[in-house]
Amino acid sequence: MLSEKMEEALNEQINKELYSSYLYLSMAAHSSSIGLPGFAHWFKVQVKEETIHGMKIFDYVNMQGGRARLKEIKEPPMEFGTPMEMFQKTLQHEKFVTRSINELVELASSEKDEKTVSFLQWYVEEQVEEEENDNEIIDKLKVVGENKDALSALDAELAKRLPPEDEE
Repeated sequence: MLSEKMEEALNEQINKELYSSYLYLSMAAHSSSIGLPGFAHWFKVQVKEETIHGMKIFDYVNMQGGRARLKEIKEPPMEFGTPMEMFQKTLQHEKFVTRSINELVELASSEKDEKTVSFLQWYVEEQVEEEENDNEIIDKLKVVGENKDALSALDAELAKRLPPEDEE
């Protein structure tokens, strides 16, 4: 059974994961508006991932005898600048999520809630992957620079990203 404090913190994390979905959907719309359909596709795949992340926590809270509480999701920005600026914002957001997950692990540890510590380890590992993916794209964008042909090639590469398998 989850403590009240742990339940509230997990519910906050559900909100953060679902906000991430909104943020990446907005980035997909921005990418489409600047003629980068591959970038838009990449972000739409990210939307699905973030939704899965939120739903895993939603299900966990309910399975542990708690109650998932859905809170208002704030409106994300609409403009993100250049592809480089957009991925820098993506990395910054993922670092925010990583800090939040680490705080959840600390809370669960302090409450001696080993089930939740164990559950959250998947998120710890997932965040390493998320930041690594963003850094990899940022490195590619550095190489691309102002070269429109190289940007077009990167757009085509991002269009090949496969959607996540549902883990239900």
